Amino acid sequence: MQRTSTHRKLFTKAFAATAALAAGLIATSALAGETLDKIKARGVIKVGVGTTPGFFSPDSNGRWQGFFVDFGRAIAITVFNDAEKVEFTNSSPQQRLPALQSGEFDILLSGVTQTVSRAFKLGFHFGPVVFYDGQGLLVRKDLGVAKGEELDGATIGVQSGTTGELNIADFFRKTGKAFTPVTIEETGEFLKALDSGRVDALTQDATDLAAKRTQLSKPDDYVLLPERLSKEPLAPAIRAGDDQWLEIVNWTVYATIQAEEFGITKENVDTFLASEDPAIKRFLGVDPSLGEAIGLDPKFAYNIVKTVGNYGEIFERNVGKGTPLNFERGYNQPWTAGGLLYSPPFR
Repeated sequence: MQRTSTHRKLFTKAFAATAALAAGLIATSALAGETLDKIKARGVIKVGVGTTPGFFSPDSNGRWQGFFVDFGRAIAITVFNDAEKVEFTNSSPQQRLPALQSGEFDILLSGVTQTVSRAFKLGFHFGPVVFYDGQGLLVRKDLGVAKGEELDGATIGVQSGTTGELNIADFFRKTGKAFTPVTIEETGEFLKALDSGRVDALTQDATDLAAKRTQLSKPDDYVLLPERLSKEPLAPAIRAGDDQWLEIVNWTVYATIQAEEFGITKENVDTFLASEDPAIKRFLGVDPSLGEAIGLDPKFAYNIVKTVGNYGEIFERNVGKGTPLNFERGYNQPWTAGGLLYSPPFR
């Protein structure tokens, strides 16, 4: 009996050691990250974007600017401590997801809606929601409608390859009304269809419609209806299988959100370096232990805020009050102000 007991103990210890080693190898493999390795070897992050002024568009010199572009530069700061080590490429709604799957991009920051089918069927991971949006309807004022269900019998343009196709069909099925969909692929043709009278209305994410309204020949002839037909949480998308790359994306976004909650801005960030608050000291890297423990530059959050600002600054500069889009913060403000933005603790 003693011998059997001893053998059992030895077997148990050996099995435990083997299991621990296997788990360690699996964890190491997961953290190694093919995408992150390629990014570091290449020396630049490849980002897929759209072409919506305020969110992503090149200026007269060809330099990309906008809300999502600033998050791309923030990620480059986390990885390289250099906001310029990022390459932006315009991709249509039809091309962007296949391009991400094929490895053409390291990340999509093109206003991608987080959905369960994209996570499970297409194999994408999503970072934190960076913009809470919803599908809207842009209509001609002379139609005299105040809400979507009054568009009974209307011809509505919808961009192919987007969640909008399903959402508008669901909306009219639910209201018991009829409509004629006109599926359009090219963004330029999308606007021309409304401007020319080919369609009575366009449906797409409200953010896109607000931007497109400014590009119409007579913007004041059109109105964005107040209702939202869907929830459209827009989040960074990456290919599944690279845990470390996902966490870098996650905590880059969280850094901008946490900075706003702390009241840390691009202009005052240096004054916070003298703070005695342990949480702020960890966040800004004055106490370097956190950054060293997770393998990032302890000052990555400081560098992000110093370069592109906190979430609120990014929002207001690109799409907020005083910009052509003139968006209210709405859900896109900190939880402390009644919004949905919330960062886990930096500890």
